[in-house]
Amino acid sequence: MDTLLLARLQFATTTSIHFLFVVVTLGLVTLLVGLQTAGFLTGKPVYERLTRFWGQLYVINYVLGIATGIVMEFQFGLNWSGLSRYVGNVFGAPLAIETLVAFFLESTFLGMWIFGWHRLRRGVHLALLWGVALTAYASAFWIMVANSWLQHPVGYELRDGVAHLTDFGALLTNPTLGFAFGHVVAAALLTGGMLMAAVSAWHLIRRTPDFDLFRKSLRIGLVTAALAVTLVQGFGFAQFGPVGQVQPTKFGAGPERDALVAEWTARFGPGDYTPPALANVGLGFMILIGFTLGCVWLLLPLVWRDWVIRLRFPLWLILLAVPLPFVAVILGWIAREVGRQPWVAYGLLPTGQAVSPVGPGVMLTSLIGFSLLLGTLAVTNWVLLVRHAARGAHDPALGRPPEPETDPRPRTVFA
Repeated sequence: MDTLLLARLQFATTTSIHFLFVVVTLGLVTLLVGLQTAGFLTGKPVYERLTRFWGQLYVINYVLGIATGIVMEFQFGLNWSGLSRYVGNVFGAPLAIETLVAFFLESTFLGMWIFGWHRLRRGVHLALLWGVALTAYASAFWIMVANSWLQHPVGYELRDGVAHLTDFGALLTNPTLGFAFGHVVAAALLTGGMLMAAVSAWHLIRRTPDFDLFRKSLRIGLVTAALAVTLVQGFGFAQFGPVGQVQPTKFGAGPERDALVAEWTARFGPGDYTPPALANVGLGFMILIGFTLGCVWLLLPLVWRDWVIRLRFPLWLILLAVPLPFVAVILGWIAREVGRQPWVAYGLLPTGQAVSPVGPGVMLTSLIGFSLLLGTLAVTNWVLLVRHAARGAHDPALGRPPEPETDPRPRTVFA
């Protein structure tokens, strides 16, 4: 088998699975901030119960998502040594910032938030969750900075055949960054909102005792999803302009594309510089799902009527729709990444020159091993999420008040 094909399959597998964890993390942490802030301002116990319930699901997804991210970093180092050697001086800068500034801080804030229930003042505890959310968004931002540079290399110069960063500000003003970052954030909010609405709908279908609690989370999740899907559509279509200018090969033919292909042929030799048809297929289905999820606006008036909720039909629609945002984010990633081919760094580093010089047997072994490991983590994550979501919000382990301490020393009674 072809080593390059195996490496690309491995990258697609590891990144896709990790991305599913990321969108749930970003979406749920935003909702958690809203819930705990509402509880802090209003003092209503329902918001604390919702924060504990959804916070526990968030922590499960976060912890296992960390493991998938570590696996993804390993495959970067093992399979793409040419990428590290040629553009690592530029590409590595935002990744290092993401790890040191965003990820480490996010993990620290989250640990203090998890173990700070009933130990810290309410305002301090809430501030920690805000810190988790802000650093999570910062982490996503720096990842998108790095990815956008691969889509459109800027702010660099070539010295001795190696790219060196010359203008850090150019990374932050990359025309492929702004709308793409907004699109990812909106997709995460859509995914988190649909997940919250679907779990709440399941409890309402089962007629669990906490009807009022899950009715509130159903409405919060559905409102979030409705607002987010509008942003997803807006940021998605807004990308066609700048992407079409800096990547003329991604969206069809034209004189700019023909001139660029002629330039590449002169520099890199003859070859097929047209992206695979899979990119357009993913784009088309993603747009179709986006318009379908736009129908959540039609469900909003219905879930504000208790008699409609008791009919269960709208609840089943919400429950059946929960896989759609997950499918859409993978299709969107395919459209963005496959549409860049045959380049790792667009117009700068061909994919074939970025892959590590290893044999197909080694690459196949790592593909199978990483796929099994990531698949196990993904299945474990969803089993745990389903199990803890099904238990309801009666008394989640997260935020449970500590039991009163007893003195283990024997007492002597003197007559």
